Amino acid sequence: MNRPPPPQAAGPLCGLRILEFAAIGPGPFCGMMLSDLGADVIRIDRPGAGLSAPTDVTSRGRRSIAVDLKAPGAVELCLRLAVQADGLFEGFRPGVMERLGLGPQTVMARNPGLVYGRMTGWGQDGPLAQAAGHDINYIALSGALHAIGTDEKPTPPLNLVGDFGGGALFLAAGMLAAMLHVARGGAGQVIDAAMCDGAASLMATFYGRRAAGSWEDGRRRNLLDGGAHFYDTYRCADGEWVAIGPLEPQFYGELLRRLGVDDPEGLPQGERTRWPALRERLAAVFATRSRAEWRAVLEGSDACFAPVLSMADAPAHPHNKARGVFQDVAGVIQPAPAPRFSGTPGAIQGPPPSVGAHAQQVLSEFGVSPDEVEALTEAGVIWRPSGR
Repeated sequence: MNRPPPPQAAGPLCGLRILEFAAIGPGPFCGMMLSDLGADVIRIDRPGAGLSAPTDVTSRGRRSIAVDLKAPGAVELCLRLAVQADGLFEGFRPGVMERLGLGPQTVMARNPGLVYGRMTGWGQDGPLAQAAGHDINYIALSGALHAIGTDEKPTPPLNLVGDFGGGALFLAAGMLAAMLHVARGGAGQVIDAAMCDGAASLMATFYGRRAAGSWEDGRRRNLLDGGAHFYDTYRCADGEWVAIGPLEPQFYGELLRRLGVDDPEGLPQGERTRWPALRERLAAVFATRSRAEWRAVLEGSDACFAPVLSMADAPAHPHNKARGVFQDVAGVIQPAPAPRFSGTPGAIQGPPPSVGAHAQQVLSEFGVSPDEVEALTEAGVIWRPSGR
């Protein structure tokens, strides 16, 4: 649907209107990305869900209405909103939206062009579909967790691989692809975004290498899992860490030259059986200087080097500052929108909303009269902060 964007909106998705049924996990991150790209993301919160704080970064850029989905009249109100939306996404267990009366079959009967996104861990079907779980469980089933960690045990890579990488990013990409299909004359459709599916997809390269015989099951045995001495982290004299990754021979040679290792043949790159011993040798070299000293020698060169920065330090790095990788919103340092667009740059559309703060404004845009808003408020269908 082509409609005027809200004031101040910026980004390539301006004019798209998306309903987000508030949930935890990857749903808020997906909503943040779509908002950062200019979509008008309207979050349907639960009354009494609490107020968003400025530190609730993944809630930024939305407008919020609070609806008691079990109250009489709530389903019809949501259907009225969905008729005028381009997309909708939810993150409940399979069957919850159907029991509420807001499943895709019902909603899309009103709006056949709607893209209906469903975010779960296990997917909408399968033996585990109704089981509880979290990121660590979904990436465990995909083979990803087994490949990450130390020799002793698998280590959760934060919740980057399941929730955000395998979940939110795949949901956003799926919804955008389906909305493009609608814009080209196609019908709306349901997007079944499962974190276990997405995490498995992220492992495509490694499944291919395993099939080719160039990747071993296990941890710290392979080129990109810390097994190679030239793709790893090292502790410096001051206790800080650096990361190196010169995969190509010419970059590996540059690293050795800058480290002062005069005999490249003494550190053969491709002999896997010698990787453990060569790691010890590099560790001894890095331990002779502080991280700042190694940065002066290696940073900005073709040695494929970077300091391992904390979240406190990363925003102050000169490269991140020059590109504006982080922004300050209401005193909270947070990542800026990504990726970047040359003609229609995205933007943080605003701070995290207070629950229900935009009820009057949003509902009036959907054609709900002030009298109806008051009646819905009195009936307990919607909740508004005082004066909203």
